[in-house]
Amino acid sequence: SQFGIEIISTGGTKKTLKDAGIQVVPISTFTGAPEILDGRVKTLHPAVHGGILHIRSNPDHVQEIKEHDIKPIDMVVVNLYPFEQTVARENATDDEIVENIDIGGPSMVRSAAKNHNDVVVVTSPDQYTEILEEMASTDGSVSFETRLKFAREAFRLTSRYDTAIARYFEGRTSTLEENDDGGDFAPSASFEYTLHDSLRYGENPHQKAAIYAEIGRSGPSLVDAEILSGKALSYNNYNDIESVLGMLVDFKEPFACVVKHTNPCGAAVAETSLEAYRLAYESDPMSAYGSIIGLNRPVDIETAQLLHKTPFVECILAPSYSDEALALMRKKKARRLLALPSIETGDPPDWFGRSYIRGGLLMQQPDKYRVTRDDLTVVTEVKPTDKQIESMLFAFQIVKHIKSNAIVLVQGRQTVGVGCGQTSRVDASFLAAYKAGDRAKGSVLASDAFFPMRDGVDKAAESGVSAIIQPGGSKRDQEAVDAANEHGIAMVFTGIRHFKH
Repeated sequence: SQFGIEIISTGGTKKTLKDAGIQVVPISTFTGAPEILDGRVKTLHPAVHGGILHIRSNPDHVQEIKEHDIKPIDMVVVNLYPFEQTVARENATDDEIVENIDIGGPSMVRSAAKNHNDVVVVTSPDQYTEILEEMASTDGSVSFETRLKFAREAFRLTSRYDTAIARYFEGRTSTLEENDDGGDFAPSASFEYTLHDSLRYGENPHQKAAIYAEIGRSGPSLVDAEILSGKALSYNNYNDIESVLGMLVDFKEPFACVVKHTNPCGAAVAETSLEAYRLAYESDPMSAYGSIIGLNRPVDIETAQLLHKTPFVECILAPSYSDEALALMRKKKARRLLALPSIETGDPPDWFGRSYIRGGLLMQQPDKYRVTRDDLTVVTEVKPTDKQIESMLFAFQIVKHIKSNAIVLVQGRQTVGVGCGQTSRVDASFLAAYKAGDRAKGSVLASDAFFPMRDGVDKAAESGVSAIIQPGGSKRDQEAVDAANEHGIAMVFTGIRHFKH
């Protein structure tokens, strides 16, 4: 206004500007047409889009807008309806959400961005200061470089906005959509992310890194976690904590885990978080040095006192911390404390897991299958006891979070030995038994996939394993069953495998 620019505005914005003492031309005066349908139609008019889209250097365009008495519009300033915020709001109705789908706004933004040679498009209040400062230094003009940069941001905005709307409608219909080949996946996939934070570096100091937040996400997410103490998270921290979060939401009982390099080195279920953490840490104290600790219950002062005694820990993730617990644990400045309340109410995600490959994207449903007693088939002469079955089910739920080839040894509902990421299942068995030591005697063994042939069973028997839970389904299952019978070991098949690559 101070630059002598005539401002055209609609509805609520017009009132706000007038109340601030700024002269405004109502859109209906500019177009000669009233705002109709409760404001649904106001800027979708040739006077608006002709004023934006005509090419100033094209004599035919200039002549045509004169003939139609259309005035040039050199700047478009739009804040889109808050669709994403409305979708994210609890208890928002479908009617409310649909009414917050902006039509005229994105149309004007796209028109202005397309014609950025002549028009500047402003789509965020964050840009206002930059625009005003440039206009002040150039007697009211805006450079091509700025117009081009803002056009880029405008198309990013409309792309993100439309993606959020599309995802909302996908959620209202079905997560799955049959494609032309009769499969379960939609013929195209679209995801939108915004920069959440720049990280100091990636896996190694010579690699740059950043974390982006997915638009329209739901359920527990690390981008929503609050860092209550300690320095910013690193790339490796985020990877490790994501593995912790995956385990925390998979258990409803008080649960704790200790994770190193995305693999659990200890995990336990108990009556209290204090006991669960004690058991998880005691699984492998040596590997716990420099680890990530996760708990799916709020941290009280008693649990905090035990956590505080733990040697070097990178991060601790929990739903919340009592004031006393937080005051104590903040005394170690290097330790990050993260709070994510949705851990207590969240579930494993329903969306498809995905991995980026060069030039492509792999997608799959997340591994949410939880084996129950009804899934178990006893295949040996020795039948497992109720206590062993309880341990088996816990062990098989843990093994799905361990990189394959994976073997876990469990006593009760506490891991005592973890063999992870080995190229041979026998090696994984050896590593788990080595970690367990004397605690392997009487333990239950879980294998993430086939445990065929007798060498693995012989190794388990040598370590003192009393029962084995595995998927079964191998052509050589009988060898393993015969070996288990020879050693007096109970074995059950689940019919489900848990590869994690």
